[in-house]
Amino acid sequence: MELSNKSAEPIMGAGENALNQTTSSPESPAAEAVTTDIEVAVEPVTEVASTPSDGDLPETASDNSMATPQTPQLTKAEVLARIKEIAEMPDSEINSDEVNRLKQQFYSLHNDWLHTLRTSFIEDGGDATQFVPPVDPDEEEFKTTLNTVREKKAAYRSLLEAEMLRNLQRKEAIITEIEEIAADTDNVGRLYSRVKELVAEFKTVGEVPETSTTDIWKRQQAAVEKFYDQWKVNKELRDYDFKKNLTEKQQIIADAEALAAEEDVILAFQKLKALHEKWRETGPVAKDVRDEMWNRFREASSEVNKRHQAFFEERKKRELENENAKTALCEDIESINTAELKTYSAWNQASARIIKAQEEWKKLGFASRKTNNALFTRFRAACDAFFEAKAAFFSYMKEELAKNLRHKTALCEEAESLKDSTDWKATSDRLIELQKEWKTIGAVPKKHSDALWQRFLAACDAFFDLKKRSTTDTRRTEQANLQVKRGIITRLTALNDPADTTPRDEALNILQEQRQLWQSTGHVPFREKDKLHDAYREIVRQLYAKLDVHDNRGRAAKFEAAINETTDQNKLARERERLLRAYENRKNELATYENNLGFFNAKSKSGNSMLRELQGKIQHLKDDIADLEKKIELIDSRI
Repeated sequence: MELSNKSAEPIMGAGENALNQTTSSPESPAAEAVTTDIEVAVEPVTEVASTPSDGDLPETASDNSMATPQTPQLTKAEVLARIKEIAEMPDSEINSDEVNRLKQQFYSLHNDWLHTLRTSFIEDGGDATQFVPPVDPDEEEFKTTLNTVREKKAAYRSLLEAEMLRNLQRKEAIITEIEEIAADTDNVGRLYSRVKELVAEFKTVGEVPETSTTDIWKRQQAAVEKFYDQWKVNKELRDYDFKKNLTEKQQIIADAEALAAEEDVILAFQKLKALHEKWRETGPVAKDVRDEMWNRFREASSEVNKRHQAFFEERKKRELENENAKTALCEDIESINTAELKTYSAWNQASARIIKAQEEWKKLGFASRKTNNALFTRFRAACDAFFEAKAAFFSYMKEELAKNLRHKTALCEEAESLKDSTDWKATSDRLIELQKEWKTIGAVPKKHSDALWQRFLAACDAFFDLKKRSTTDTRRTEQANLQVKRGIITRLTALNDPADTTPRDEALNILQEQRQLWQSTGHVPFREKDKLHDAYREIVRQLYAKLDVHDNRGRAAKFEAAINETTDQNKLARERERLLRAYENRKNELATYENNLGFFNAKSKSGNSMLRELQGKIQHLKDDIADLEKKIELIDSRI
């Protein structure tokens, strides 16, 4: 195989020109007359940083190791077509960076395809654990083509390395021979043509390993310089070479300085590398301008190198920012505790959060090469785990709603079977039990919820309406109760008269007796109920104000009066449920405060203040609990 990379080692052009124009005879008068020493510069070489090589495919000297802008997103077919094109390229033209980008894009598209199939499988009712990804023929073709590319690169690399080692050995042999000729001062003139041949051959020899490039060049320069020092080249010819080399190096410097205006940093860096190779190939200049030329070239190179370094540092900074942003997105999704999501609304809110994170992910660029794939795998796994849990929840809820629907439908059917019953007590008790059981059952599908509730409510109302209509004898009782309650109001009105001199304690006892009598007295005619009840509440309120009774008693009396006047059993049951919930809440709060009381340190003034405040809250809760117990007992006596 022919290798395209050529060696670019610096050769002493001045000596070569001098030798071309000077006789090879050591007795030449011109050669004897020229006594000026010839100095050949061994100039340092600016280090040109190389981009880290790709870890997947071996880099070669012909690879473009500089970073290139990210390519646009391709389709799977376009990626496959491009990798096939690369597989057909000559070994030396294959770019490892492009191959790796194509590989990353292909598997990103491949994973998206598998994810879509998996999501569709789960949405169609399939079990996520049973999903078996189908064979992707494109993936097999891609792998085969990629292996072909790798094998070509590996073979080319091996050949190139072997060739560079042979080149190194040949250059070392050339240098050794030049050193031996330079050391033979008696035959320097006679062997000039041989040195010229060796210098020409050194130029034609190809590249050597990168680690040996600078050293082998310096050794060659030193050997040639030593030879020229022995040769005592004619000053005019030497000055001519210096002048020619100066012109060439001035142009190189001008080209290097012009690179500061090049907008493409990567292109500028590549051009600078070519200029450095050209500088090495150009011979030395006069000693008085040698340092000046080198310093100018080094400063121009430094500007390009700084821009190149800044470019990669900025890219590294962007990659770090993208890595941190992607890590934060992963942590955000992983922080979602699916076990705490109990409702459709909660799951939908979490889904919106996931979708938003996915949209943000798409907007972010690449992270560093060593973390980018791992972060994508982590992000994809977190998303998949969430949506699998969501699918399981929706499947469970579908079954749970169906079970609740069957349960409530059974309650409706039982209530409908009891609506025509005339066993008032037993049927009332059973319907109240059914109402309580209804509240313990969870939700049903939304499309059935309202209709099912109306069906159940209609059955219950039908029975209680029938019960109410069937109790016609209650009207006489209601009239008697009306007279009793009017008497109670009359008695309380007299007690409230400003002229009444009944002692306060006795008046309170009378008020309590009349309230108990009111409570024990049954219903009154419906048309009289509101007016009578308003009059009773007003006179009780006035007596509480007159006798300075605590507001809690007033509220209790109002509640008691409201319960006594309520005939709707469903309303009483709902009020009882509400009071029970309040009762449980107060009990839990009381337990919390009493538990916190054990941790209090009352040694400080502020501690005493907080302790008194806490004790006050505890006492208030106890009063509330006692009041709630009385209200619940009152409702139980009326149901």
